[in-house]
Amino acid sequence: MVHEERSETEAPPFLAAAAEVARLLGLDDAAGVPEDRRARHLAHAVRKPLLERAALPEEFFSPLLTAAVHDPDPSFCRWFIEPAVYAFGRRRVMATLLDYARTGTDAEQAGARRAWYCAHVPLRGDRSPAYAPDGSRDPALDASDDVVDEWLEHAVTPDRRQA
Repeated sequence: MVHEERSETEAPPFLAAAAEVARLLGLDDAAGVPEDRRARHLAHAVRKPLLERAALPEEFFSPLLTAAVHDPDPSFCRWFIEPAVYAFGRRRVMATLLDYARTGTDAEQAGARRAWYCAHVPLRGDRSPAYAPDGSRDPALDASDDVVDEWLEHAVTPDRRQA
């Protein structure tokens, strides 16, 4: 396996993305936490504030998806996917994951597959003000059948199509 070389000042992708989400939320950067635990610490710190917001500015989208795709623990990538689905819509999140699956590095493709499962999170008003009963939301944000079809088409390799 080929490892990407990083300079000593460049953070691993998951840490960099989690730190960017924390920065956008105005949270501490966890400088006192050992680097091997810093990304998970930041993920814990941003989880609740992300879900408490009815909307997120556009600048959150890329760091949320990057963190989700690079999160090494498949149990926790939902912490980034769920608020992205609520704020930006299931369709956009799934389309971005499909792009990662098609064009990303091997690690990003694997991360996109893990995050894809989380992108099917049920949307409930009690989880996020983005889906409050009195709110209005364009149903097109969550219409994703065509993206699901593309995902399935991409996932089925020519070798698997032969029965």
